[in-house]
Order: sequence, then C-alpha cells, then structure tokens
Amino acid sequence: MFPTLSLRRLQPDPAASRRAGTTRQLASAVRAGALIAMVALAGCTNAGSSWHLTNVSGHLPDLDFSLTGDDGRPVTGASFRGRASLVYFGYTHCPDVCPETMGRLIEVLAKLGPDAQKVRILFVTVDPARDTPQALHDYVGAFDSKHAEGLTGTDWQIESLAKRYRVAYQMEKRDPNGNYEVTHSSAVYVFDAQGRARLLATDNDTPDAIAEDLRRIVDQRS
Repeated sequence: MFPTLSLRRLQPDPAASRRAGTTRQLASAVRAGALIAMVALAGCTNAGSSWHLTNVSGHLPDLDFSLTGDDGRPVTGASFRGRASLVYFGYTHCPDVCPETMGRLIEVLAKLGPDAQKVRILFVTVDPARDTPQALHDYVGAFDSKHAEGLTGTDWQIESLAKRYRVAYQMEKRDPNGNYEVTHSSAVYVFDAQGRARLLATDNDTPDAIAEDLRRIVDQRS
C-alpha cells in the first residue's frame, strides 16, 4: 500500500488558534491535492521490492530547477549532480514538522558515517515571501552547514517545482499583522547522484530505514 503523505498544520502566530476553522478548510484543500498525488504514484509500490522506502524510480522526473541558493547565487538541479540529494519542502517559520524532519535527516547522515559526504540536504522553501537567502542560510546552518543548503525563488518558481514533484501546500491570506499559516506535505524525496528520482520517505520511515536505503543509493554507480 502506498504510504500516506502527512500534512501538518503550521502556526507561527499564537493567535492562529482563533482561525482554526479556516485552517481546517485549508488542510482539506491541501489534503485533496495530496490524494491526487497518491493516486498518481500508487503504481510505484512494488510488493517484491527490497526497499524500505517507496520506490519512485521512473515515476517522477529528474532533479531539475532554477532557484536561488542560500548564498544568494542562482543554482540549478545540475549544480547538485555528483551527490545524492534529500529534497524537502518546508519553511523557516515552521514550529514543528520542519525542524523535526530536518533533525531526522541529520540523524540519517550521522548513521552514514563517511558516506555522509556523498549526500546533500536541499531545503526548498514554500514561503519565499519571508524566506530570504540569508534566513535560509541561518536556518539550515543551525542543523548542518556542511551538508544542508536552503533554496528559494519567485512564487512562480516554487509553485512550478512543487507541481513537478506533486508537492501539496497552501497558505492563507495574511492577517493585519502580516502573519499566516501554511499547510504542506512532509515527504522527503531521494535523488541519486545523477539527479534521478529514486525513493520517497514519509514520517512513518525511521532514520535507520532511510539510512539503509540511502547507503544503497550512494553505493550504486549507474
């Protein structure tokens, strides 16, 4: 069975609890998008597969984008060839699921030992209005400045990339103080050193399982 793509409610503003009804509506809208993605990817699961994670080889496009790195310079998918990439869509104001996921990915790298140098974490913001390159640099650097890099871009660039990989996210209108909530899917996409989409990890996958599959990916030469 294809694993569920978890959707989390994110509340950077304490007053957001008063808007719970609106948030539930947003969550429903994003959940509908995630369901479409699950139906589209349902054929990825292979009962005979030896992978712990969901095998998406041949079902998602190669790593390809034009964005801005957390150093302010333009980057493309080709900029990250040569290492496996763990791609996660989140944002720096996220109070729970994003730091939890980043923490899990850092734990995965620790389990890889020397092979961690063959892997890079790409944190793609779904909140480009607030996530400047400097904000992303500080955020990912707090987790692992050596292996993690933040990516941002225009609204159109982020929306196009999210659509390319069937990532669901939604944000409500700003309140008078400029605060807003974001609901987004929390899957991690695993690409090999050639930029090919290989695996999909969810909240249900343990760091041990991710590390074991990732080690196989970095050890493969073709």
